[in-house]
Amino acid sequence: MIILYDAKSPELTNNNATVILTAPAEEKRIDREIAGVVLNDKKEPVVGASVFIQGTTIGTTTDAGGKFRLMVPGNETVTLEISYVGYQTQKIEVNENTASVNVTMNASVGGLNEVIVIGYGTQRKGDVTSAVASVKAENFIKGSVRDAGQLIQGKVAGLTVVNPSGDPTGSSQIILRGQSTLMGQNQNPLVLIDGVPGDLRMITPQDIESIDVLKDGSAAAIYGTRGTNGVIFITTKRAGANNRTSVDYGAFASVQTIARKLDMSTAGDMRAQIAAGQRQNQLIDQGASTDWLKEITRTPFSQDHNLTVRGGNSTTNYLASLNYDNAQGLFLKSYNQLFAGRFDINHSMFNNRLKVNINAFSSSRKLNGFNTGQYLQALRQNPTAPVKNPDGTWFQELSKFEYQSPVSDLHESDGQTNEALTRFNGSLAYTPVKGLKLSALFSYSKWMQEYGYAETKQHVSTLRDSRNGYARTGGAESIDRLMELTAEYSKSLLNHNFTLLGGYSYQENDYNNHFMENWDFPTDIFGWHNIGLGRAISSGDFVNLIRNFRSETNLIGFFGRLSYNYDQKYLFMASIRREAASQLWGTNNKWGVFPAVSAGWRISREAFMDGQDIINDLKLRAGYGVTGSQPSDLFRGVALLGYSGFVLSNGAWIQTLVPTQNANPDLKWEEKRETNIGLDFSLLNNRIGGSIDLYNRQIHNLLYLFEVPSPPNLYNRTLANVGTLENKGIEISLNFVPVSKKDFQWNSTLNFSTNSNKLKSLSNDLYKTSTDYLRVGAIFPPIQTFSHLLKVGGPVGDFYGYKVIDVGNDPADVANYGQWIYEGKDGKPVNYTAFGHSFEDKKVIGNGLPKYYLAWNNNFRYKNWDLAITQRGAFKFQVANLQRMMFENPTQAQYNLLKNAYDPVFGKTQLKSPVEFNSYYIENGDFWKIDNITLGYNVKTAGLKYIRSARFYIATLNTFIITGYKGIDPEVSLRNGTSSAQSGVVQVPTSGLDPGMDSPFKYPTTRSFSVGLNVTF
Repeated sequence: MIILYDAKSPELTNNNATVILTAPAEEKRIDREIAGVVLNDKKEPVVGASVFIQGTTIGTTTDAGGKFRLMVPGNETVTLEISYVGYQTQKIEVNENTASVNVTMNASVGGLNEVIVIGYGTQRKGDVTSAVASVKAENFIKGSVRDAGQLIQGKVAGLTVVNPSGDPTGSSQIILRGQSTLMGQNQNPLVLIDGVPGDLRMITPQDIESIDVLKDGSAAAIYGTRGTNGVIFITTKRAGANNRTSVDYGAFASVQTIARKLDMSTAGDMRAQIAAGQRQNQLIDQGASTDWLKEITRTPFSQDHNLTVRGGNSTTNYLASLNYDNAQGLFLKSYNQLFAGRFDINHSMFNNRLKVNINAFSSSRKLNGFNTGQYLQALRQNPTAPVKNPDGTWFQELSKFEYQSPVSDLHESDGQTNEALTRFNGSLAYTPVKGLKLSALFSYSKWMQEYGYAETKQHVSTLRDSRNGYARTGGAESIDRLMELTAEYSKSLLNHNFTLLGGYSYQENDYNNHFMENWDFPTDIFGWHNIGLGRAISSGDFVNLIRNFRSETNLIGFFGRLSYNYDQKYLFMASIRREAASQLWGTNNKWGVFPAVSAGWRISREAFMDGQDIINDLKLRAGYGVTGSQPSDLFRGVALLGYSGFVLSNGAWIQTLVPTQNANPDLKWEEKRETNIGLDFSLLNNRIGGSIDLYNRQIHNLLYLFEVPSPPNLYNRTLANVGTLENKGIEISLNFVPVSKKDFQWNSTLNFSTNSNKLKSLSNDLYKTSTDYLRVGAIFPPIQTFSHLLKVGGPVGDFYGYKVIDVGNDPADVANYGQWIYEGKDGKPVNYTAFGHSFEDKKVIGNGLPKYYLAWNNNFRYKNWDLAITQRGAFKFQVANLQRMMFENPTQAQYNLLKNAYDPVFGKTQLKSPVEFNSYYIENGDFWKIDNITLGYNVKTAGLKYIRSARFYIATLNTFIITGYKGIDPEVSLRNGTSSAQSGVVQVPTSGLDPGMDSPFKYPTTRSFSVGLNVTF
């Protein structure tokens, strides 16, 4: 901030630096001298601070008194950039009338004066008593990022951000501090965009100024149920208030390649296998040489353009931005096109007592995903088969089950999804008296989607199933309304500082969707656009071809918070929220209470710390908070009826009503109780800083679907709160400035986290499971079984299958030759024919959740060049390589296989056992990724009339991986979507309880290379 004084009438504008304006010079000068002094916030001189003219190499450093003198070009308005390690960089604009500059610098590494966004407000980082992390725009991941989540990948300890595929229509998966539920409720952190709930794709990455993460319960409890998985605050770029209009333009172009490929057999390999008698006539030589993966892929080109205009003064200021993003996918016909615009205006009136903000965002998106089954078909397809027959028709082998040409699939089908999002929000902040602020936030968001898909008469499914053409279409609409009213009062008495906040929140959602499918079309011309032409519906022989659904939910909350500090030394915060959710309508517990308390001690401000020059800041903090999670479905606490099959009554078929749910008036919120102890520190003149957090999460009242007798119950299952799940771990963040010279600076950040979890209970006196474990996850055909076991007293993520230790190698023992040898119940080897192959013979054979995460981020600056390198890894976990399970087994000779499929197993003999989920395909997934490399050059703009700054850069994403994993990528999906939990005969939908599954039904990860430009006018 800057204070401007006129020689005759001083007028305060801000309070960080002083620029003394003298009378205009009577005659023009070619060069002029600027003098100044640089002080820290204790009014001590900053020695050796760099003072440069922005965009040039013209500069100097401050002397022992913090003073400097600098010659600048005459008659030009230039910007001075003052920087020093451990302090926030200051940028001060001076013109031809400026004679001297006085600058006050605030600490940056350690960031005590950095403003952190917390619930319903902001707070100095030095006063924060909870586990909060902040990432600014200059530290975001650069290049062809997919959404806001990817911007902070590897930047926040404890926050796992995964991009498990290269699909341009996909989005980042995020989880904070481990799993938190059994029943598959949303485990994503709450995403707030300028205080309004949204998701990671509801804002363009170029519009984001900073992202703050509330990690522990004491920080997130102010949001009650919405904050149970943590809170991510996205703050968008704001308007200018310096009486100047500026225009920012940013663009990049990128290409992608597939990151890693499976080493599948080529046509030459296949012919060699046939000649060796290994194929046994399952596949015959069709005479061609086809790279099926190459036939359905391309080198995708993507481009992104962003234009932002901002201007105004301290009374009224505005920002408008437009973004166009056109991203091609690696696979043919996959793409994601986005056009978005945002407008933000601020106005102050009544001597700045009333401040008004209006924000509007609108986006239109067209996209087409990729059928991952076509990737699987490209892997399994006979490489000697041609793409087309001699007559120009598609080559197909319809007699072979689950075997079809991926090329014809692509060309004989088409689809597109259109999405439109409109969001309006406005806020009022009124200060009737000093210290009291009354605020109101209103928001309306409407998301609409329509989609269509069609297959021609020549599509393989049409030919095989005699459908004669197929189409489906549908859509969805979601409307969110939000109103939040708050009152905040702040008061300081001597060294006592209080802030009291109270508020009310109301949020509602109205969602509906519809779906229709049809087949047997007279023509392919219309695709899905004239779906009524199909004869499947009109024939009356089919049901459930037309479906629709609607839900309406609301959430009401009252909340309050007290913040107190004494002399910024002793810190305290307490909050409480009382909340009701419509999902718990009809129960005795629709209202929940969520308290939180935290405290901090700034040890470095104590008298006994005076006189030492090693520790700049040291703060100990502790917090405890409770948050909740309601059932994801509606009306889960009351008895429900649903439509079932048809019965013949008086010559007419009538659809019947049957019980579908038992009542449970005692149903209530899942409740997460979290304790966090943390230490923040800054050392050696702020050149080393960081934080350490230890947390313990206890999730009580976990929802689970229990088997109950019927009768007396109307239905054989009841949803109840019984289970308890534990997550605990350590998070460490370290910031270093190893080198800080005039021309060269190096900043480095290390993030480390660990998480361990345990299912502590799953029964009580009223509701009991038939076993103390859940069978979780699903393996696809040709075998069907579960993949994980979640056992009371055990962790989430345990793979459960047969443990193999060898292969039969005695040709005389024909029954066991080439067959697996297992580890039996007693730990001794058991031959294939003697093995039981039952549930009791299975063992824990690995775990799909990493125990440790590590990230290392480095930023270098040399004169006008800058280089950023982001690296991260995960350790001590396993991945189920289901691609090897399918394509490395020679008994699957009806498919193309990996080149090593016929190699000896354990170096002994070729495998003869059928496809089976066992420990041989469970691999260590440890990896280290050099994720993002960005090299930039800041153009010298001194002397350029219209360009204030310009920067060119090149960037790579998913650049390089070090791993022993044999598959494509060990960083697989956090939520596989096909999960189910089974205890006895009760199956429960789950999400995230079957981690580590690397399926061939996927979109492979990609590597991108980008070239970009940012320029400010």
